[in-house]
Amino acid sequence: MIALLEAHRAGLLARAHLLRNVIAGLVVGVVAMPLAMAFAIASGAKPEQGLYTAIVAGVATALFGGTRVQISGPTGAFIAVLAGITAQYGIAGLQIATLMAGFILLAMGVGRLGGVIRFIPDPVIVGFTSGIGVIIWVGQWKDFFGLHPTGPTLHFHEKLIGLLQVLPQLDAATSLIGIGSLVVVMGGAKLLPRIPGLRRVPSPLVAMLLATGIQALWHFPSVATLGSAFGGIPRALPGISFPEISLGQALQLIGPAFAIALLGAIESLLTAVVADGMAGTKHDSNQELIGQGIANLLAPLFGGFAATGAIARTATNIRNGANSPVAGVVHALFLVMVIVLLAPFAAAVPLAALAAILFATAWNMSDVPHFLRVLRRAPLSDKLLLAVTFLLTVFVDLVVAVNVGVVIAALLFMKRMS
Repeated sequence: MIALLEAHRAGLLARAHLLRNVIAGLVVGVVAMPLAMAFAIASGAKPEQGLYTAIVAGVATALFGGTRVQISGPTGAFIAVLAGITAQYGIAGLQIATLMAGFILLAMGVGRLGGVIRFIPDPVIVGFTSGIGVIIWVGQWKDFFGLHPTGPTLHFHEKLIGLLQVLPQLDAATSLIGIGSLVVVMGGAKLLPRIPGLRRVPSPLVAMLLATGIQALWHFPSVATLGSAFGGIPRALPGISFPEISLGQALQLIGPAFAIALLGAIESLLTAVVADGMAGTKHDSNQELIGQGIANLLAPLFGGFAATGAIARTATNIRNGANSPVAGVVHALFLVMVIVLLAPFAAAVPLAALAAILFATAWNMSDVPHFLRVLRRAPLSDKLLLAVTFLLTVFVDLVVAVNVGVVIAALLFMKRMS
């Protein structure tokens, strides 16, 4: 059932519930603003494209998804896949692949495949999410330290070696802003909730504002900003634009499209499960895939790219009292107001501050305690599955990692049954 209709039938669209959902939506919008820009840059897109994606996906999944409180947009889980697609096919190729992924997600939802995703083993999910965390972490060294690597960067080990070679040449001002931002992001997440009046202020936003204020005040010439790297953010919303797709492009992008669809399905349904546990709801997995399919069909038409359910933003939404799709729509409208009213001030945002936010995202995604717990306590077969998936994600490819992990899990299951 569409989440909006379910909320209406449950009486959650009444005036009595409106204020709490508006407040939750505003808080999530504040959280989403720096994350959307950071994820866009890390994926090879422009910062405003991350905001466009969050706006379109936020509305689409709120209205057509299978859970009442899901918040969708750009996520850290997509960075490794999207950055590779952008590097090989350009941003136009990424948008075409996203469009194709939207059709695949729709087909999965209509074909009622939502329940199948939950059978992917936990070691496979932990392995590829931890691997993505490592890829994000290393990928942000360049902006965090102000490095200028040279040479090939197609593979992870090549990028790592290139960054280590130029690490002694780090820029002092950029590194200090990055380190200071990271301290604020990590420390503020524990400190701000204890301060009256600041409990709902997200630490990534505080870090970004402080770093922006420092750069605007002292104008360090060596510090890269949104203005110097991207020319700032346009103070306007994009019009609808249909990408030109040839048969040759479509055939080339089938693999990347399936990668986006598979990862989007896993991430959005995991988020829906988390939302059920926090809010006491029960999601419709097939309708959720349909909602995510619609979001990924629409996002490229308005200048965006791939989106999926965001666990951190969804959890923030629930903690602030959301119980209907109104919060998701309000979060999107807040981002529209940010673009229209505050875009000129974004030019001074240092890339090092956004890299610090992604460092924290990488740490949270890696879930190191869970990873180590599986290595210590799980059966040998699960340890093998975790290690193979993790190493393939980091050094080969996420799609290969998930496919190999699922195949190994199926073989181990057949061995147990025999």
